[in-house]
Amino acid sequence: MKKQKDEKETTFFQRFIYWVLIPLLFALFLGLLIASIAGVNVFQQAKELGGKIPFISNMAVHENTEDISEYKEKIIELDAEIQNKNAEIEQLKKKIENKDAEKERYIVEQKRLEETIDELKKQQEENKRAFKDIVSTYASMSPKRAAPIVLEMSDDEAVKILTNLPTESLAKILENMPAEQAAKYTEKLSINAN
Repeated sequence: MKKQKDEKETTFFQRFIYWVLIPLLFALFLGLLIASIAGVNVFQQAKELGGKIPFISNMAVHENTEDISEYKEKIIELDAEIQNKNAEIEQLKKKIENKDAEKERYIVEQKRLEETIDELKKQQEENKRAFKDIVSTYASMSPKRAAPIVLEMSDDEAVKILTNLPTESLAKILENMPAEQAAKYTEKLSINAN
């Protein structure tokens, strides 16, 4: 008896599937196919019809307003974050510009100092040449004329010139000086030699 009942229930269920559900799905498929060929957006139409039904339209509007308010809050947060990042970028740009300007100042200062060093080196070379010329002049002068001139100079200048004279010229100039002055210069020359 149970078997017959199970068979009846199964047959009823099978009948329902074969006679109602499958044809309904087939009809639905054909309807969607024909609508899409005709250029009708079925889902858009369903949405519009759902909006006309009071209970369904209220649910959709409520969900949309919640979503919209959440999106607006997120947009405001993201805008604030963008403004903060832009402010940071501007500060970094200003720092870079300041560093570039400072670098340019240092480069200009470096060039100026290099030019000054070059000028000083040239001047020093000229002074060395001039000093060598003076020393060679005293070396070529007669010792009788050179000795009185050296005596009129400051002690530092006289020692500087006498130090650079060849030994023979130095000896002859010292011979033509008074003994007291010759001794003074000899002592200073020995101190400079050490």
